[in-house]
Amino acid sequence: MRSILRMDIRRIFGANLRHYRLAAGLSQEAVAERMGVDRAHVSSMERGRQNVTLITLWHLADALKIQPADLLDTTPKPPVETSRPARRRPSAPVRRRRIP
Repeated sequence: MRSILRMDIRRIFGANLRHYRLAAGLSQEAVAERMGVDRAHVSSMERGRQNVTLITLWHLADALKIQPADLLDTTPKPPVETSRPARRRPSAPVRRRRIP
């Protein structure tokens, strides 16, 4: 395992956020509502695109009913089973060739 200094803590945080959110059976929208932020903000945190503040860390932990340190844990987590199948991206439309 790589040293924690070489890992991107935002990605670790985001993966943990997603893990605990799914384990709690919550949508991104539900977490955002509990925190008083936009769903897109929760999404960007899960993708490791946000540098969160300590206040945000605290509010997330409170919304998920976990300890703030859980969101920074570097221990790999097992996948969480969800009741809903994963969304698939729509495939590209098939181009039909016109025959003259």
